[in-house]
Amino acid sequence: MELFGIGLPLLALFVSFGFMIGVLFGFFGMGGSFLVTPALLVMGYPARVAVGSGMAFVFGTAVIATLKHHDLGQVDYKLGGLMIVGTSIGIEVGRIGVFHLEELGLASGVIGVTYVVLLGAIGLFVTRNALTNDGEDSGGGHHDAADEEIDPDAIPDIAKKIQSYHIPPMMTIAGGIKVSLWIVLGVAFATGLLSGFLGVGGGFIRMPAMFYLIGVPVPVAVGTDLFEIVFSGGIGSYLYGMEGGVDLSIVAPLLAGSALGARIGSAATSIADEGDIKIYFGLMLLGGSVAVAFRQAGNYLGIEALSTVSFAMIMLSALLVSGAVIYSTITTMRAEPDATHRAAD
Repeated sequence: MELFGIGLPLLALFVSFGFMIGVLFGFFGMGGSFLVTPALLVMGYPARVAVGSGMAFVFGTAVIATLKHHDLGQVDYKLGGLMIVGTSIGIEVGRIGVFHLEELGLASGVIGVTYVVLLGAIGLFVTRNALTNDGEDSGGGHHDAADEEIDPDAIPDIAKKIQSYHIPPMMTIAGGIKVSLWIVLGVAFATGLLSGFLGVGGGFIRMPAMFYLIGVPVPVAVGTDLFEIVFSGGIGSYLYGMEGGVDLSIVAPLLAGSALGARIGSAATSIADEGDIKIYFGLMLLGGSVAVAFRQAGNYLGIEALSTVSFAMIMLSALLVSGAVIYSTITTMRAEPDATHRAAD
């Protein structure tokens, strides 16, 4: 029996995977196609289909998650709107690069190596900073809204240094932060380039870039990133769809699962501790990096078993981190009534 043009076992796999990715997407402002695209490559889908379908999935999930973050007041629309400009240009440049490499027969290899390097580097950086704390903890929960003033002590040192460069025109963004428009556009173009080239929403670099380079509070960075991804994912999936790179039999079941997961993940950002978010984020990137490295090694050495291990690691990474997010949220929710009850006594 088939549904959406695929067998029921594969359909169940896609729906379950979509749910886990939806939780990650809503919680981190990313986590969609940076796991989906490698998984599809491991399953044997052409690079164009894997990238294009990943972009389409990103678009649908981002819409769901952004609506929830809007309700929580965690979206800076001015910042998001400006980043869309740079991202759109970057996506087109990245897309052209993918099709050129595909003609040369190098697309899958180059995309895979780029994933390994970027995921590993950013994962190590974020995890190290989260574990050492580096004075960058915002001081507790995850309840910041876009119009609240940010504590200067909560801004990373790198962001403070960048904010000290007054290159006109300057703009005021979330938390009363003043930063050069050119910094914002530069970050947007770089992440847009990655979106078009890797078939990702770009959130795995844009969210930490907004926090560590610009100084945007983590919850607002997540919500604003998702708002921007709605447009970058929409543009990217449209462009790939025009070239036959979007397979709806893949995208539909993934979105069916992520519809619930994204709402749960987005709601969790207002409950879970910000320090936990950074640690989970970094570990998820490291897991993805190792998984893609196994796939690349398997392709290079001709060992099919390594590709199977890679796929299992991608699924396990999504399961463990999404499960940790849900567990942390439930634990925090249970702890708050207990604390209130003890205070009353």
